[in-house]
This record gives sequence, C-alpha cells and structure tokens, in this order.
Amino acid sequence: MLTLLLIAFPFLGALILFFSKTSAAKTIALGITLVEFIISLGLFFLYKHNPDNCQLSFEKDWVSNLGIRFDIGIDGIGLLLCLLTTFLLPLIVLSSFKNEYEKPFNFYGLMLVMQSALLGVFTANDGFLFYVFWELALIPIYFICLLWGGEDRGRITFKFFVYTLFGSLFMLVGLIYLYNHTNVNGLKSWNIIDLYNAGHALNATQQSAVFWLIFIAFAIKMPIFPFHTWQPNTYVNAPTQGTMLLSGIMLKMGTFGVIKWLLPVVPLGVEEWGGTAIILSVIGIIYASCIAIVQKDYKRLIAYSSIAHVGLISAGMLAMNQQGIQGAVMQMLAHGVSVIGLFLIADILLRHTGTRDIDKLGGIRSMNGNFAVLFLIIVMGAVALPLTNGFVGEFLLINGVYQFSPTLALFAGLTIILGAVYMLRSYQKIMLGERTDSNVAFGALAGSDKAVLIIVCIVIVTFGVYPKPLNDIAEEGVKQLLTYIK
Repeated sequence: MLTLLLIAFPFLGALILFFSKTSAAKTIALGITLVEFIISLGLFFLYKHNPDNCQLSFEKDWVSNLGIRFDIGIDGIGLLLCLLTTFLLPLIVLSSFKNEYEKPFNFYGLMLVMQSALLGVFTANDGFLFYVFWELALIPIYFICLLWGGEDRGRITFKFFVYTLFGSLFMLVGLIYLYNHTNVNGLKSWNIIDLYNAGHALNATQQSAVFWLIFIAFAIKMPIFPFHTWQPNTYVNAPTQGTMLLSGIMLKMGTFGVIKWLLPVVPLGVEEWGGTAIILSVIGIIYASCIAIVQKDYKRLIAYSSIAHVGLISAGMLAMNQQGIQGAVMQMLAHGVSVIGLFLIADILLRHTGTRDIDKLGGIRSMNGNFAVLFLIIVMGAVALPLTNGFVGEFLLINGVYQFSPTLALFAGLTIILGAVYMLRSYQKIMLGERTDSNVAFGALAGSDKAVLIIVCIVIVTFGVYPKPLNDIAEEGVKQLLTYIK
C-alpha cells in the first residue's frame, strides 16, 4: 500500500496545483517532493528489514478479461531508482527558485505528474501497466519542453515526441507478442513473470525479433548511437529543470527497461544480438565524447557527455554478467546526481554572465572561489575519480564489458580518458582561464543554487567513499534478476 501512496501522492499534488492556480506553486511542489522522499526512505528501510513486506506491493484486478492487473511492487533495482527519483525531484524544484516561469502552477504540476509516472515505471509488475506509465511519462515532459523551451522548441520537441512515440509502438508490439504466448491455466497474462516464461519458451529467431522490438524503444529513450539524434537539441532547448528531468531520471527509464524488461525476457535474443548492441554502445561512447570535446556551449557539452556515459551503461548491461549489470545500476545513480549538478552549473553560468560559451568565460574562480570548489567536486564525480560516486559504477561496468570482450572493454574504457579531456578542459577555461571579457561579472550564488550544489557534492563524496548501502541492494537485486537470465 505504501508503494501505491508513493505513486499517487505527487499526482494528487499536481491536481491541487492545476486547479488552485496558486502563486506559491514552487513552494508547494517542494513540500510535496520532500514528503515523497520521506515516503521512499520508509520503503527503503522496510525493504532492508523485510523485502517481502506487504507494504511494498499492491495488486488489484484492472481489466480481468484481458489479464491486466494494477500490479506494482518494490524490488532491489526498482527501489534504488525510486530513491533516485524522489531524491532528485526536490533538488530540481529547488534549483528553479531563481527562475520565473509563466503559469508556475502548470509547470510544477507537470513535474509532479512526471514524477508519478516515473515511479510507476520503476514499480510496475504488469506489462500493460508498465507501458501505460511509460507513455504517461512522455506527456508532461513534452509540454514542459514545448511551453517553456527555447526559441526553436516547436520543431525540436516534435522530433523528440515522434522519436520516443515511434520506439514505444515497437515495444508495444513486442509486449503484445509475448502476451499472446502466455498461458496461465488457459488464460493470457501481462504479469512480468508470465512474460518472462513466455519469452523463454520462444525459439532463438522469435526471441531475436522481440529483442529488437523492445530494445529499440529503450535505445531511443537512453539514447544510444544511432538513436541519439533527438537528444542534444532537446537537452539544450529545454528549460533547465526539463533538461534535469530528461537526463537525471527519464533516460534511466531506458536503462531500467533493459535490465528488467529485456534481459530476463529474451536471453537467447540478447545472446544473439547483444554483441551488436554493445558495439553500437561503444561507438556512441567514442563518437559522443569526441563531439563533446569540440563543443563551445557548455550545456551542449554536457548533453553529449550524457550520451557517452549511457553508452557505457548500455554496454555493461548487455554483457549480461553480475559486474556489468550491477555497475549499470550504480552508474545510473551516480550519473543522475552528477548531471543534475552539471546542468545547474550551466544555468548558473548563463544567469550570471549571460552566456554558456566556454570561450567567452574565464577567471570565475577569482570572482567566486566557493563556486569553483563545488564545481570541481561535481566534475571529479563526472570523470569517475576514485572516492567519488562515479568511480564505483564505472569500474564495475568496464570489468563487466571486459568479461564479454577485452577489445570492446579497451574502447569502452576510452570514456575515462576522453571524459577527463572535455570535462577538465572546460573547467579550466571557465574557472581558471583568463577573463576574456572584462564586462563579464560573477557574483555570489543564490541560496537555493548553493544548497543544491552542496547537497550534490555531499552525495558524490559520501557514496564514493562508502557505496556499500546502495551497492548491497544493487548486488542482491542483480543476483535475483540473473536467476531468470541464466
């Protein structure tokens, strides 16, 4: 029942904002997201004490004659993604306190609807319900980008919507195919375990077809090469908080989907085509990293760096071993936290200097030393320096890819070198370089900006030094998952 509350509470909060049209929307949204985080912590401790606690699941008939049930529940991997979602939403809301959006009740209401849908994706145990939440998450972010995005938002947002909707239709076809091969006492079922069993009963050719139908949807959402073309422009054009939602949480729908809704469903299909998908992922790592190196706009640089990071996550997952999948889970958490900090930094640079052009910035350290320190810690987390949260996942991912292919691991590992090149060089130019424009000034940070950056830095260091609480849950969840794959 507590899991149902986790999903329903932000949705009810969104309805309150939509109908009240209050001017205090951002404050109310912050309060709602903080309560959500407390609820998720409750779920965390319940799970740690007893993973089979009845409060962690909720099941009720929905469309009985089609075998559709409203079936949600918490497992180890889903729990970590729920924690990430509920932890990041208050930070995303708080980061917007210095931005003024027209009709804020609609803006924050859409953010809460999206939070509800994301939590539904991470807890759904019914294939049809998973698809409903998957599509529901697309609607609010579409309107956030369309109504509050940049100058060319109409064309860019339409491309993003068509791309993701196109992929979703492929996934729906794949799920329907699996559903039609289920047989539970003579009835069809959308239950996730029944879909696993139906997938395992297919031959290698059938599993390969289902693999590509479902994988394309997840590959677009992450995105990985060559399904990435919607991403850079969408990230740059979206309002900062929209970009944070897209990069910090929404792309995790794709990686989570691969882990829970692809690998255990068609293991023969993954065995047949996983190597091809890993090669595409590694190409994306090198391709996106090289493009990031030559970027002038700092926000666009982060967008391409996100493609590179997700490429490594994808490669590790598809290696289908303990280290690769566990590393993917840990890196999802680390990337979500770090990228929120990086996109906020891009927003702060624009608000304080009027530009994100790296070549027009410089010498900011001498104007605000505290900001330089916080910025540096976040950059260190992004390049996976040991004792930061990014190191744990990246180490496990490269280990997992190495077990699959040492050659691919060598190329995948280039993300460490190339990432250091574009992240550290951009930091040097922005913070340590000479002031290229004497008119560019950089004052004190707003309290809300400073609070978000400090919290992000604390998490980066804390879970880099002591990742055990999260890593133990990830390990347990992956081991349980592997029982359906092997």
